[in-house]
Amino acid sequence: MMEQMSLFDNRETAAPLASRLRPETLEEYVGQKHLIGQGKILRTLIEKDQISSMIFWGPPGVGKTTLARIIARQTRADFVEFSAVTSGIKEIKEVMSQAEGNRRMGIRTLLFADEIHRFNKAQQDAFLPYVEKGSIILVGATTENPSFEINSALLSRCKVFILKPLEEEDLYELLKHAMRSPKGFGNLKIAMEDSWLRSIARFANGDARTALNTLEMAVLNGRMDSQGSICVDEEILSQCMNRRSLLYDKNGEEHYNLISALHKSMRNSDPDAAVYWMCRMLDGGEDPLYIARRLVRFASEDVGMADSHALQVAVDTYQACHFLGMPECDVHLTHAVVYLSMAPKSNALYRACESCKEDIRNMPAQPVPLQIRNAPTGLMKELDYGKGYIYAHDTKEKISAMQCLPDGLKGRRYYEPTEEGTEREVKEKLENILRWKEEHNSI
Repeated sequence: MMEQMSLFDNRETAAPLASRLRPETLEEYVGQKHLIGQGKILRTLIEKDQISSMIFWGPPGVGKTTLARIIARQTRADFVEFSAVTSGIKEIKEVMSQAEGNRRMGIRTLLFADEIHRFNKAQQDAFLPYVEKGSIILVGATTENPSFEINSALLSRCKVFILKPLEEEDLYELLKHAMRSPKGFGNLKIAMEDSWLRSIARFANGDARTALNTLEMAVLNGRMDSQGSICVDEEILSQCMNRRSLLYDKNGEEHYNLISALHKSMRNSDPDAAVYWMCRMLDGGEDPLYIARRLVRFASEDVGMADSHALQVAVDTYQACHFLGMPECDVHLTHAVVYLSMAPKSNALYRACESCKEDIRNMPAQPVPLQIRNAPTGLMKELDYGKGYIYAHDTKEKISAMQCLPDGLKGRRYYEPTEEGTEREVKEKLENILRWKEEHNSI
């Protein structure tokens, strides 16, 4: 054990493996061939030194920061890195002033704003005039959809490049390079099966940093044999990969992707897919009450009158989640997700609501018909408020042919029930009512 400790003495204070292996040229860069492959747009801009302000949008560990550093090096620009956490308006303006001075001397400044979505509106606004004047080349990196998180004025002046998760083969090659390179573990003798590198690559789920960190953890926890080799066995590796790295951000685009997947799976009556997406959200740390609220919405939007009991199940599930919390309430969410998936589907209520809202948006405000206006004063009665009103409970049929929609919308249908589930009975009843009103129409 003492021999193993001495082997890593110099490495304990060294940079992490991912930092030591950070590529410095486009040739060393792994992945994103759609952007920096030969003849691709971003590579051409870099090689011609025609870089303008841009946003790199992609999940963690795909090389956003690395690519910004390579661009700064290859385009002969001063590189300044900003953090939303440590940089206020004052610091931004100081750097901008220096960049403006450099511009007058013919020196360009590449300002890299990592996690640019964390900069508030005032901070983002502070960049804007200097981007417009060309004092700086702004390169922002974000894991969030820039359309949601970056000021539209700033975003309109930046080209957005989408960086994709790395392919498993790319990660495998990166891990092999880490094993061979003197910057990595090339100076050590390591006994490790090649197939385990592929397992790490698969586990990393497109994230180079996760892949390299997992490899480093496995090697540093390996056992030294009598020949001086570090042995990484399956038990050590399994401990380093005891939880799959699943991409999820409760406030970002993936959040909306997963809730969309859950909603659409239930709508398609696929309980297996729906339970999977629901569990993915919980595994990523999603608030179970958020999921429960979405189920309440689904119960009326996609099931509606086809099974009105669905709304009760969804509301009861919300209450159960509120009482118990995680992890116990996962089975209640599963109960509701499966129930809603298997329930008959009708979007008639949703269509009625949206159609009505569209009329309200696009048409002048329609007056309330006199017969259903309130008439609490004598003057209002003189103006015929309430004249012709028929109290439905006083009639034999408990309905009247009285018009309740405004004249401008007379005969307009919003709710059109389907034949699904119990809504079939509602449809039949509504058709009978409409037929009776047509036959007895007097107002």
